[in-house]
Amino acid sequence: MIIINNFDEYKMLEGTMVGTSSWHIVDQDQINRFADATLDHQWIHTDENRAAKDSPYHSTIAHGYLTLSLIPYLWKQIAEVRNIGMEINYGIENFRFGLPVKANDEISLEATIKTVNNLKGIVKVVVGAKLIIKNQIKPAYAGDVLFLYHFS
Repeated sequence: MIIINNFDEYKMLEGTMVGTSSWHIVDQDQINRFADATLDHQWIHTDENRAAKDSPYHSTIAHGYLTLSLIPYLWKQIAEVRNIGMEINYGIENFRFGLPVKANDEISLEATIKTVNNLKGIVKVVVGAKLIIKNQIKPAYAGDVLFLYHFS
């Protein structure tokens, strides 16, 4: 894990692939709980029997937004940003989904610090995020996440 204490340390990482998270299994229970939270119970996510029979993936798949929502959790396994009063998930850009995450797939986040800018005391960081599926060549997705940090 990388430790970042201030803007200057963040800026020095610009252009660097800073690491990968540990593997996380996306199981059917997590998919079902996400379906309940978002009211998205489409059969391809929640009906294991029908998905095995009718889906081209022969399995249920995680919601794309479920996999996106794991970014903060996985990012915190890669980097610990200290001395901040507040951190804000500011946005996502240029995301493309390459492969579905099937139930019980193991995933890991690969992160690259693309840009770090000081905007009048607020630090805006663009992190290139790639979600890797164990034993797959293509990523589940790739794109940029934007964080705002208010360093103390």
